[in-house]
Amino acid sequence: MSYIEKSFEKIISVKDPSPKIISLFSGCGGLDLPFHRSGYNLVWANDFDESSCQTFEKNISKNIVHDSIENVDIDSIPDADIVLGGFPCQDFSQIWKKPGLDGTRGNLYTYFAEIVRKKTPKIFIAENVRGLLSANKGLAIETIIKDFRSLKPGYLVIPKLVNFSSYGLPQIRERVLIFGIRKDTDFDISFPAYTHGNNKLPLTSSKIGLKNIGSKVPNQEHMNIQPRTIEILKRIPAGGNFTAIDKNDPYYVKGMISHVYRRLNPDEPSKTIIASGGGGTWGYHYPEPRALTNRERARLQGFPDSFIFEGKFGEIRRQIGNAVPPVGIIHFVNSITEFFNGKHKSYDLNEIDRHISQISIKNLMSKSNSDFDFNASDLMNDDLFVS
Repeated sequence: MSYIEKSFEKIISVKDPSPKIISLFSGCGGLDLPFHRSGYNLVWANDFDESSCQTFEKNISKNIVHDSIENVDIDSIPDADIVLGGFPCQDFSQIWKKPGLDGTRGNLYTYFAEIVRKKTPKIFIAENVRGLLSANKGLAIETIIKDFRSLKPGYLVIPKLVNFSSYGLPQIRERVLIFGIRKDTDFDISFPAYTHGNNKLPLTSSKIGLKNIGSKVPNQEHMNIQPRTIEILKRIPAGGNFTAIDKNDPYYVKGMISHVYRRLNPDEPSKTIIASGGGGTWGYHYPEPRALTNRERARLQGFPDSFIFEGKFGEIRRQIGNAVPPVGIIHFVNSITEFFNGKHKSYDLNEIDRHISQISIKNLMSKSNSDFDFNASDLMNDDLFVS
């Protein structure tokens, strides 16, 4: 049994009637999969990428619309208890140049906000890259939080920067999660403690993540690799990249980003899996001198082997690289399931909101990024978060 199957065994089943979910910018469904496994009802989803929609249909739900959110009639979307979505991240990425809110896709979060406004779910979760925090010199995250807080009937909005390796993912992957809780629910949401690293369980290594992948597992096809690439990889040690090659070596290459010819270190989590890029950015095995297969990428991204990706090789790579790691979301799904199962703590969310609205987003995130278990109401206790 892989580390993923062991993690999925910890998912708490939600009670009937199953809460309904709207999923926006769904991709292949990484954010949705743990909710689906818990028993939630995915009533509507959308993505503009055809192969991602095909993967979503095969593994999660056929209730997905292949179209840009800009073309969707919001009134045609059914009501739901939860809205999920990872609005496009390319304009906030730290790897490439990032125009932020000024980019062609940077303002698509407003469609997410408008759907929340019209459907008034009990909970919403928005996801994006770490670069969101620095985009537009910090103005992007402040604007987004402000817009989410202004939505009626009123939401307690809490952003959290998560490194999913701290929840057992064999990959260093940081993402911003923005939680919105409708104030009239009195749901004092619990933010789960990290389970790995910092005197907890050891971080999951890429060796453990890739353990026992059979040759017949779906999406395990190997790329054709050129003899020159093999020679380049032979010169790069575990965990290294193109910078390990001497400039006088005939196989020296010049890379623009650290991902170029980056090889796994079997004893450590993988570096961040990316969705696209030119030659040398595929992610590379160690000790074998070859590119990773899509199944290996999916393992490092927290997808079970039973999750089958549809599309061409490059399309599948993009789906995996853009996804939210399902393994990293499980603990948050369980926290939300406690609410729908009636086992949650209650608190006046208006009181919490009045308190946290008085502090800067930077200070709020400094608190919410804590590695111990805490509830939203704990954010009012400054002494609890003193380092």
